[in-house]
Amino acid sequence: MQEEEKRGVSEGLSEEELAIFDLITKPEMKLTKKEEGQVKKVARELLETLKREKLGLDWRKTQAARAAVRVAVEVKLDELPRVFTREIYNQKCNAVYQHVFENYYGEGRSVYATAA
Repeated sequence: MQEEEKRGVSEGLSEEELAIFDLITKPEMKLTKKEEGQVKKVARELLETLKREKLGLDWRKTQAARAAVRVAVEVKLDELPRVFTREIYNQKCNAVYQHVFENYYGEGRSVYATAA
C-alpha cells in the first residue's frame, strides 16, 4: 500500500480521490497536463458532493437514494475533458458508480474510513 500512498501524494490526491482518478483514467488515456488536472478536480469534487449530500444512512437501500448518487456521478463526470467520448463517459460513470456502491456504506462509513 505504501506505493499507492506515495503515488497519491505525488498526484496531490487522497487515497479515495486516487481510486476515483484511476477509475476515470485507466486503461491509460492520453491526457494533457491540463486535462489530467481537470480529471483530478472532478474526482475531488465528486467525492466531496457525494459525502456531503448523497451518502446518507442506508443510501443503498432505496431506489431514490441510489438514483440520486448515480445522477450526481453522471453530472460531475459530464465535466470531464472532451477527450472522453460519450461511450467512454458512459463506461466511466458505470465504473465510478459501482465503486461508490461497493465501498461507501453511508453515514461516513466506507472502506477508506476503516483504513484510516
